[in-house]
Amino acid sequence: MNRKPILIDIDEDDATPSPAETPSVPELQTFSSTDGKAMRGLVTIAARRPRRLARLFWGLLTALVVTLLSISLWNFTAALLESNPTLGYVVTALVAALVLICVVLILRELASFARLAKIDKLRHAAETAVSNQDLSAARDVTARLERLYSRRHETKWGRDQLKEQAAHQLDAVGLLNLAEHEVMTPLDAMAEHEIEIASRQVATVTALVPLAFADVLAALLANLRMIRRIAEVYGARSGTFGTWRLARAVITHLVATGAVAIGDDMLGSIAGGGMLAKVSRRFGEGLVNGALTARVGLAAMQVCRPLPFVASKPSSVTKLVQRALTGVFSKDP
Repeated sequence: MNRKPILIDIDEDDATPSPAETPSVPELQTFSSTDGKAMRGLVTIAARRPRRLARLFWGLLTALVVTLLSISLWNFTAALLESNPTLGYVVTALVAALVLICVVLILRELASFARLAKIDKLRHAAETAVSNQDLSAARDVTARLERLYSRRHETKWGRDQLKEQAAHQLDAVGLLNLAEHEVMTPLDAMAEHEIEIASRQVATVTALVPLAFADVLAALLANLRMIRRIAEVYGARSGTFGTWRLARAVITHLVATGAVAIGDDMLGSIAGGGMLAKVSRRFGEGLVNGALTARVGLAAMQVCRPLPFVASKPSSVTKLVQRALTGVFSKDP
């Protein structure tokens, strides 16, 4: 049985979409679709000040819980001493050791707060000496700076140079500029190295780990560790609560200076015209989070540094991220 051929009439006037008009694949979006959600979320949450009623509630709840635990532990130990003296003495010794460790931890936290306050006072004194052109106040600042880093071998050569050339400085700005150049330069390099490590970690985890909230957790841990290490570089050595206080100060500084926003031109220069974002949206997001981490690190340097940036300036976010990602996205095999 023969069938007649079927003729299909194609109307050439129909508007056929061209390949150029088709929507792009979500994975091929550029930096305009990446906004560093992990880092921006952390900054937004950390910048919020808890309300007075909430602080009062958590303070009362903590005091009540500690009181109930202390009374329960005391009654348990006393009852155990009456029923089984030997075991009661063992538990009493353990409780005494726990209390001693808690006291040591509290003293360490108080010492960390004192060190942070010492750094703040020194920086404010330097700013006042510069603004008032007070040479005697500048000499006092340099003397306190030498005592602060008297046991740091990284600054020994710079401190020796400062002692030799300080007598030739006849104004406060020149003396503090000399102290900043000779003493703070090696410490600034160490702090920038910590920023590069944290930026690399945040960018890598964001780009390679597709798990929910993994980038937020990685950004939180990396930024807290970076802030603590920067504080240690400059001599603060903050404790656990001191680190959180310092993190809030850094975030407040970021929000106050408006340094949270990321410009597309900066990101394009980092990635060589957006090549990473054209390969994958996750890589673009990781790059943004790494750049925001670098900005947090620069803010931490300004907060933890005993001298303000006057004669020298820290590296830019672009340079820090480029150096951080050199070993991750290198073209060499």
